[in-house]
Amino acid sequence: MAVLNVNFFSNALFRIVPVTVVLPTDKVLPGEQTYQSPRLYKTLYLLHGLRGNNTAWVNGTRIQALANERNLCVVMPSGDNKFYADSSRSADYYGKFLTEDLIAFAENSFPLSRRREDRFIAGLSMGGFGALTNGLRHPELYSHIAALSSALIKERILRAKEGPLTDQDYAANDYFNRAAYETMFDLDSIQDFENSECDYEFLARRVAKRPDKPEIFLCCGTEDSLLGYNRAYRDLLTGLGYSLRYEESAGDHTWAYWDYAIERVLDWLPLEDRRAGITSEEPHC
Repeated sequence: MAVLNVNFFSNALFRIVPVTVVLPTDKVLPGEQTYQSPRLYKTLYLLHGLRGNNTAWVNGTRIQALANERNLCVVMPSGDNKFYADSSRSADYYGKFLTEDLIAFAENSFPLSRRREDRFIAGLSMGGFGALTNGLRHPELYSHIAALSSALIKERILRAKEGPLTDQDYAANDYFNRAAYETMFDLDSIQDFENSECDYEFLARRVAKRPDKPEIFLCCGTEDSLLGYNRAYRDLLTGLGYSLRYEESAGDHTWAYWDYAIERVLDWLPLEDRRAGITSEEPHC
């Protein structure tokens, strides 16, 4: 599994952006003397959480080894702290960056399948929010969405219209005030969040009757302060008839939990059977 740290120009963000890609092209299978034959890989676009960047998943989990076993390409962009949302007010078009620039760059640069059924999106916390909103906005692009410990903070955003956020909000990893929410989500007022392109409940209802609606995996640790929000979204998706896998297990809002959860996600995705090989990630004698 080769790990590539690359930079390319994003037209949506109008600047050069960093991306980390893990790609199983250097894998030599048992009994073979050369790299496996050229092929088109399935791809997971994997989003980090608040205060992270494109290296977060590689540094915090076994994603490199897990993807290598399954011949999966993983593309990890930097989303800053913008919830992967479009905002003309701040000139940050992170949704457009994900669904236009990033996919085009990856599929033009690497041997990746361009089929919807081979393209997936996932993320943790803020990245879970981004995976759900962008995946549901563009069901024609992604066949599967996975959201881990998702920051499904619609209730908190709407509560911000009443005044300053509480100590409990800050304890739940929410560091934004009302003005930040309005700028980040391109809102004229907090009330405008409902039924917007960032309202994951609205998006779920809009897509529910489409024959190509994505399959969804939701999970959250039982000690996570975001658990209640994730349970509520589980209930909404179930009621709307989505093909949903929902899991809870012991854990908090930590890398220890996400390392466990991302393996569960890869087991759920329609990937190849595991097959170990010799790669750049293997320990050397």
